[in-house]
Amino acid sequence: MSSLRKAYFGCGCFWTKEYLFSQLPGVVATRTGYMGGDTPQPTYHQVCTKTTGHAEVVEVSYDPVETSLLELLKRFFSFHDATRDRSEKGGQYRSVVFWRKPEERVELTSEINALKSAGLAVTTSIEKVTTFWEAEERHQGYVKRTGRHCDMSSYSNVDLLTLAEIVRDRAI
Repeated sequence: MSSLRKAYFGCGCFWTKEYLFSQLPGVVATRTGYMGGDTPQPTYHQVCTKTTGHAEVVEVSYDPVETSLLELLKRFFSFHDATRDRSEKGGQYRSVVFWRKPEERVELTSEINALKSAGLAVTTSIEKVTTFWEAEERHQGYVKRTGRHCDMSSYSNVDLLTLAEIVRDRAI
């Protein structure tokens, strides 16, 4: 197995998103947690107060031989409505992708700009990775353990990146 890579995505309640990411080819592990705020070691209760600045995120460990950051980004856009502004009320459920290396920032920015250029009002922010604070144990593997999920009303089978490519191709 090659060196694993990590990616971080925020797109609403992390329970269902963690499960969906965990089912993708090339994904070897997922964890729920918090990132992007300024409160150290936040708890779920603190994040829910919408005062920490943290988003609920999924850490995705993946094998780059089997999948790519771009493929994970495509799935991320199919897991939620990235045109819905969820940054209000502290941004706990905001649409956000985090980058570690400058080349990841370029790749993520390019893809999100392609969506915007295609006329989609994408609200996803691109932020530099900060400390990932792992969520409490009860939040890890929640859907798999309980069979319950959240936020499935926002799950769309629409691949926004493919949609942007179709719109862009039609414009040529």
